[in-house]
Amino acid sequence: MAAVSVTALHTEYLLVMASYPVLTFLVFFSAALSSTCDGGKVLVYPLDGSHWLNMKILLELLHSRGHEITVIRSSTSWYISEVSPYYTSITIAQDHSHHIESQDFMTSFLKRSIEIRRREGSLWAFFEFYQNLFQMVGENQHDVAKMVIDIFENETLITILKNNEYNLLLTDPAFPGGVLLAHYLQLPLVFNARWVFNGDGHFVIAPSPLSYVPQLFSYNSDKMDFFQRMKNVISHIMLVYMHYFVSNPPYQAVCDKYFGPDVNVMSLMQGADLWLMRVDFIFEFPRPTMPNVVYIGGFQGKPSKPLPADLEDFMQSSGEHGVVVMSLGTLLGDLGPELSEIIASAFANLPQKVVWRHIGERPTSLGNNTMLVKWLPQNDILGHPKTKLFMSHGGTNGIYEAIYHGVPILGLPLIFDQIDNFVRMKARGAAEMVDVTTLDVETLTNTLKNILNATKAYKEKIQKLSQLHHDKPMKPTDSALFWMEFVMRHKGASHLRTESYKLPWYAYHCLDVMAVFAACGLILMSLVWVSCRCVIRALIRATKSPAKSKKE
Repeated sequence: MAAVSVTALHTEYLLVMASYPVLTFLVFFSAALSSTCDGGKVLVYPLDGSHWLNMKILLELLHSRGHEITVIRSSTSWYISEVSPYYTSITIAQDHSHHIESQDFMTSFLKRSIEIRRREGSLWAFFEFYQNLFQMVGENQHDVAKMVIDIFENETLITILKNNEYNLLLTDPAFPGGVLLAHYLQLPLVFNARWVFNGDGHFVIAPSPLSYVPQLFSYNSDKMDFFQRMKNVISHIMLVYMHYFVSNPPYQAVCDKYFGPDVNVMSLMQGADLWLMRVDFIFEFPRPTMPNVVYIGGFQGKPSKPLPADLEDFMQSSGEHGVVVMSLGTLLGDLGPELSEIIASAFANLPQKVVWRHIGERPTSLGNNTMLVKWLPQNDILGHPKTKLFMSHGGTNGIYEAIYHGVPILGLPLIFDQIDNFVRMKARGAAEMVDVTTLDVETLTNTLKNILNATKAYKEKIQKLSQLHHDKPMKPTDSALFWMEFVMRHKGASHLRTESYKLPWYAYHCLDVMAVFAACGLILMSLVWVSCRCVIRALIRATKSPAKSKKE
């Protein structure tokens, strides 16, 4: 009877499923989802500023899937909140804020950088540029290394972290405190990355020939003549110097103390399970890569939402001319009165309306067509149909949002990688850039009007990039989420990681093999030479012997 009852119930179940195919799909989809997406534990060691905005998107994704997230932050953090609905935080007490967390420091660093760029072209300015960079980077790396030591020396905290049994550690390797912590806790390591502590992350894990792969601060595209390749090599040498003498020493001291002299940060980064790279080849130039690199460029892009009423009214008031949007990102906002006056005067010459995220004094030359705001919903306003142009400093967040919505860009690059970013966009035909050190009202006005000119191809080019960006089998966010959960499910992804980083440098470049081949070649040539010499001597003796006998 029991068997009959089960069979009857089973038949009835099949009839119901056949009658409601949508219900069938939902049931099986939910079952599959619950079987593969059990909540894991993720430890996050983020970087502040605009890098945190990227990381926060990934944390929200992980939270939406039921994962438990713990974020390590400093007590002086600028953007990383101590309380959040998406994560619990562990706050590490610090004596002073890291430079990357300080608005005042970033403003002074910007002013110093612009002063140096005004003398660009001289050998002295070249060394001043790198000295300014090395000082800022070195002080930040010392602060991060100190924070890592504070964590390691806190036995109670370390015990808590070990007992929590995290499934992976997610970090930004630009300041590799999280790399050291992952090694200490023996956790699978996932990077949310573009930069590492000595430049572009690709140079750490993938072959990067300097003949066609532009190095940071070279300001080259992938098409280089002889002199540009020379500049590329020089830029690379300066970053190698920065690695060995500026960035690495604070972390090597930590490695020597806690892990032993055989461990270094570079090899720990190369041993990471997964790199979520915040670029793609819509923006980046083609280059060699590795299987454990997943490209999620543009993952911050999303459909625009309705604007606040006052901003929407202003956008609509622009009529057929549309709106120019200007923002300098999270770290930089105040360019000083001189540059602000130049920009305000140029905007006043346009028929378009302008929305300008501006921090600082109101420019006296500000036109009636310009609205100043302390904050703006950048993604939403770039997705507005009235937006015609985006004037940006060149951060990748803003660039990818412009690509997502198909808005041409005018670059005003200031520091770090921003010029290199606009070199890429200019090579695609979707942007122009102006030099902040030689900026004047006429130049800026003409450049703005040139990009806004409907007969030019800027709009067409950026829309083509937008189409390519959207034409993917998976959204970047879905790809990032899948691979993070992949690492959690399989406790790493070592099968995707090359073991090349474990080779000594001479073996990596096969110099030992070439040396053996060269030695064999020399030995062979020596044998041939000795053999030939012996044969020639024998022939000479043979010819001399008959002649001598005749004389006798």
